[in-house]
Amino acid sequence: MMKRYFLFLLPLLFACCKESVDTSTRYVFSENTIVSYMQNHADVYGQYLDLLGRVPVSKVSKTTVKQLLTARGHYTVFAPTNEAIAGYLVHLVDTGLIDRPSWDAFTDSLVLDSIRRVIVHNSVIDSGDLGEAYFTYDLPTVDGGEIGTVNMLDHKLSVYWHGSEDSLCINADCHVNVRNRDISLLNGVIHQIEKVIAPADITAASYLQDVIDEKREGFLVMARAIQACGLMDTLRAVRDEVYETLFQTGKIEPYLDCNPAGMGNYIAYTPRHRLYGYTIFAESDDFWRSQGLEPTDPDLIPKLQQWVLDNEQYATDDQFETDENYSSPHNLLYQWTTYHILPVRLTADRLVIHHNEAGYRLNAPGQLGNPVTDYQITMGKRRLMKLYESKHSGGVRLNRFPILDTRRQGTGDEIGCDEGKEGNLVNREPEKAVLTDMVNCCLYTLDEPLSYNDQVRAGLLRERIRFDATIMWPEMTNSDIRKKPLTHSNVNNEQFAYIMPRSQYPYLEDLWLSDDCHFRYTNFWGGSANNLYADEILCTGRFEIMFKLPPVPRRGIYELRYVCLSQASRSIAQIYFGDDPDRLPVAGIPFDFSAEITARHIGAEPDTDDDDYNAEKDKQLRAKGYMKGGKAVCSGGNISSSSRYDVRCYRRIMTTQYMDPDKEYYLKAKTVLDTDQKEFFLDYLELCPKEVYDNPENPEDIW
Repeated sequence: MMKRYFLFLLPLLFACCKESVDTSTRYVFSENTIVSYMQNHADVYGQYLDLLGRVPVSKVSKTTVKQLLTARGHYTVFAPTNEAIAGYLVHLVDTGLIDRPSWDAFTDSLVLDSIRRVIVHNSVIDSGDLGEAYFTYDLPTVDGGEIGTVNMLDHKLSVYWHGSEDSLCINADCHVNVRNRDISLLNGVIHQIEKVIAPADITAASYLQDVIDEKREGFLVMARAIQACGLMDTLRAVRDEVYETLFQTGKIEPYLDCNPAGMGNYIAYTPRHRLYGYTIFAESDDFWRSQGLEPTDPDLIPKLQQWVLDNEQYATDDQFETDENYSSPHNLLYQWTTYHILPVRLTADRLVIHHNEAGYRLNAPGQLGNPVTDYQITMGKRRLMKLYESKHSGGVRLNRFPILDTRRQGTGDEIGCDEGKEGNLVNREPEKAVLTDMVNCCLYTLDEPLSYNDQVRAGLLRERIRFDATIMWPEMTNSDIRKKPLTHSNVNNEQFAYIMPRSQYPYLEDLWLSDDCHFRYTNFWGGSANNLYADEILCTGRFEIMFKLPPVPRRGIYELRYVCLSQASRSIAQIYFGDDPDRLPVAGIPFDFSAEITARHIGAEPDTDDDDYNAEKDKQLRAKGYMKGGKAVCSGGNISSSSRYDVRCYRRIMTTQYMDPDKEYYLKAKTVLDTDQKEFFLDYLELCPKEVYDNPENPEDIW
């Protein structure tokens, strides 16, 4: 146990936060600062207050956290009581770190300092000069959701309500006192907690190894499969240390103007970290016992592979081997296991993104609107996984293929689901999901088997695959760029993110930018925009941008569609598409992103009350290579603001191609204008199978 505990202590020795505090600007009022309030309530917070005075803000600063919390600022403090700290010392005795519950029991000063930092740095969030402290009404409403700003250990704290406002917990089991929360003070807010926040902070690999070594119940079978497939080293990665060094040594600018041509003042932040992350979906050990497999069986792995084979947990056109070389990408067990893992860390509130679907309101996040679908690309061989949630799905499900009311005057809602197409329910309850112990991974248990079998691929082949551009780059989510929750505490300095050209650093693995391309990601969290998830990417300069597309589910003919939100500031770009990134053929005529879909520009007409007339006009528009915006994308969740009714929003059919799931395809856009003052726009794309867009019996819907 001693060895395991040091796995998370060592990184804390090098934790770095704010280097200095300007104490000359301290408030001098009769009202309380955070520190003076706790001094007035030393019978509750005396132990914590003592620790604040012993723990420096960082390794390179002599300023203590206590001094920090007397200065001007916007701090959120989850303050443990004296009893909570005493309980934590008892926990350290149980782990074998000390022999009695006393600060005098520590024999190693470095370990003592680390423990103090665990308690203090985990409990404080500094929202910066432009932000605000977090009150309970600012916190995520979905169990397992994370607070938008990191704490002093550069980690995010997760929130659990457990079905009641009175049961609010941080990191699942650190209860926030009902009466002593939202204590508003001059420089922030205090929330009293009854257990010290001290997550294990180990990697997925370390966590899974503990599961194996201790034969821990829950998902031992998946842990052993991951180990057999040689994936532990991959799941050990936390951050790109080369990028980390460049940023920390000032070789990467933290903020810059990504519109140098003078097209507005868009100061964007450069990501501080380049993080790795993973999401694991694991069938429960109870499920495997129901299938006759014992999690602790020494011969589990060959028996598991045989079960996958016997139960046809693959597709008929898959090519695989069933030998004992489980770490080979050609091995059946490897292919089955890696389909359970995403190279992106999805917290419980980020499995799907709710924002712009009809009927959804950000101020009432518990009331779902129309169904939401997101797609992710799995580890190993690149394959699609569909994540879906509706009012009728009972939660987030994997690979659900329901019946939707997608008539022209329909609701767009789910109206049924055939047997066998319900999909895998993702268990997000704390007792079934592991969200706080692993620094680089979230793990969810499943009660039904998951695989990329014939039925899943057939389901994907019968639907329009509409995907947000950011899912092509897991780094966008892992490094907290994609749809970062913005509140009054961080909207001013974290709305725009800048991604540098590849020649400076390959931050996004599957993205290539020319040196004079200025890539800006814009997050309209809480705002109104007719984009898929109210975010977008704009590139200025004499841009050339290329990226790898998601895989298709089966061989066949697909339309590749590109959505546009036209504005006068947009550019004209030549689009290229193909499977050889060095020799991409041209895909159609140049794309004018500034043109609207009006009759004057492209030939579209507003919808009338005559559905047959509207359908005929849609056919005429398709013949020109264009489609109106999808009805399901609604600014602010208001169906009257659907992108179908917005003349700026439309889809252009870029190309119709035979595509193979075993090949990688690329799209490139290059400006054709002799100016650096126009924008390239990117929001979402569609891969639409011929069976959908050219189906005479069931024409493609307008949603």
